[in-house]
Amino acid sequence: MSFVGPLSGALVAGGVYYGFSNLIHTRTEQHRKDLHLLSVRLVETPNLVQAPPSAATRVQPHPLSTEVKAQWNREVENLFRGFQNLDKSVVDWGRSLLYGTSSQEMVEPKQTTGS
Repeated sequence: MSFVGPLSGALVAGGVYYGFSNLIHTRTEQHRKDLHLLSVRLVETPNLVQAPPSAATRVQPHPLSTEVKAQWNREVENLFRGFQNLDKSVVDWGRSLLYGTSSQEMVEPKQTTGS
């Protein structure tokens, strides 16, 4: 009677193996059928898909907002150019203080005329 334990263990292991094997087989078949259905749908669908127009074509520009944005950009550009000119004038002022010449005089030396 000592063979009942291993026999019942083998029977339980066989049942578990059969259950998992059947589950894997069933899911594999279902995936295969789903993939086949998707590939058929992909091949048989028309090439031209009727999509709504893009958002860029649906948005109409407003003249007032465009003008406000352009004016803002001009103002910012003028502000930056002003700072650039200010920077150049500060550099010239510093040079004239330190060296007694401006950057224009350093770039274009004075021409002496011989008599």
